[in-house]
Amino acid sequence: MTKPQIRALLVDDDLVDRIACRRALAADDTYDFVLIEAETGGEGLRLVAEHKPDCVLLDYHLPDQTGLEFLAALANDAGEIAVPVMVLTGGDSAAVAAELMRRGARDYLGKDSDQLYLSQLPAAIQRMLHAQQVLDAKHQAEAKFRTLVEQIQAITYVASADEPGRLQYVSPQIATLGFSADEWLAGDGLHDARVHPDDRERVRAAIAARAASGGPTRVEYRLVARNGDVLWFRDEAQAVLDENGRRLFVQGILVDITQSKLNEDALRQSREALRSLAAHQETIKENERKRIAQEIHDELGSLLTGIKAHVSVSIERATRAGQPPDALLIDAARLADDAIGAVRRVITDLRPSVLDQLGVWEALAWYANQIEMRADLVCECAIDDDASALHLDPDRSTMLFRIVQETLTNVLRHAEASHVSIHAGRDARGLVVEVRDDGKGIELKDDSKRQSWGILGMRERARHFGGELSITGQPGVGTTVVLHLPLERESGGS
Repeated sequence: MTKPQIRALLVDDDLVDRIACRRALAADDTYDFVLIEAETGGEGLRLVAEHKPDCVLLDYHLPDQTGLEFLAALANDAGEIAVPVMVLTGGDSAAVAAELMRRGARDYLGKDSDQLYLSQLPAAIQRMLHAQQVLDAKHQAEAKFRTLVEQIQAITYVASADEPGRLQYVSPQIATLGFSADEWLAGDGLHDARVHPDDRERVRAAIAARAASGGPTRVEYRLVARNGDVLWFRDEAQAVLDENGRRLFVQGILVDITQSKLNEDALRQSREALRSLAAHQETIKENERKRIAQEIHDELGSLLTGIKAHVSVSIERATRAGQPPDALLIDAARLADDAIGAVRRVITDLRPSVLDQLGVWEALAWYANQIEMRADLVCECAIDDDASALHLDPDRSTMLFRIVQETLTNVLRHAEASHVSIHAGRDARGLVVEVRDDGKGIELKDDSKRQSWGILGMRERARHFGGELSITGQPGVGTTVVLHLPLERESGGS
């Protein structure tokens, strides 16, 4: 069976030692050692370049240079030694051996006078080469990871587990902020200094919380680039633990979300503009309702009242003359009364005069009474003293009345209820108006699917004034609509 081959370069000026090493390696049963020999450091350096051995066995004392000088000449510009070197030391001190290891030697083996070290040499070489393979694999994995990390469209970093905020690595994408990776790492506290002042305390708190708990963090904040541009980032970080659960370091990623934030702002502004437009349209609609109601009252109402007066006078004259009134005149008088009643209902539906004359609370009580009169439904209205003491401006009064009106309309159309109550009061959040019925109950999933324009309109009315409308329901129990209106946005006070 063919044994695996190991090509070793032995650099030693002592012929006896070289022969002894050659014999010891040739006797190994596991590997086939191919030994290349050199008597001087210069020759050894030439043979390393020429033969590319798997390892180097280096005697510390050479005719032309020391082992330290050989290691220095073997290292590349970065100070790294590609081929593993084992130094064969004689009676040198442990300090020399430590310095050799610091300069790049992978291992060392002390020469003893009895040459017992020769029996350990094959195993020591195998151990060194195995460690080199592990190291090479680690370097390859790190290179692959670094290549992958440096190709993604985000800034990756590694921070110290013991010193929150101190970075050990940052990817070249930090150039997004106008800095090189070296500048970012060298600048003590540069990350903290570049956090937007309005976000700094929040970011510091997040980093401190991560250091205390060891858990993952996700925070969005702004960083100020070197040129002054303000960029939004989402910072996600997670501690990396060893097999015993001890934190080794923190690995994180900074994703540029500036465009997303700009899109969010544009969408928010668009929504606000649409809401302002919708509110403006509601104001126009209310004003138009009020104008039409006034015109109907002044024009059609006056005309019908005049017709009724003329018919009544004709009937009265016939009665005084002892003649029976014309049946057509009696019918005309009745029709005039019906028309006047219809006009009043239309005017009330367009814009209840009680809302403008007596205020929203009286208007709610009046409308509850109208509901009872029109439908087979008990409608109660209770206004707490602290709520009735509030003076709401006309716009908010109209908004509140219309929301209650729309809610009661929905109760009449869909709830199949026998009782509904209106309650207005105050809590810590402001004014609270609640409409509760005992009908079949709205199903919230249906509300989300239908996207009822009536409900959407109610919510938008409330939102325009800083309010919040919530709707809850339970099948077979009923539905509750609650309007919260903050007091700080009201006109007037209590």
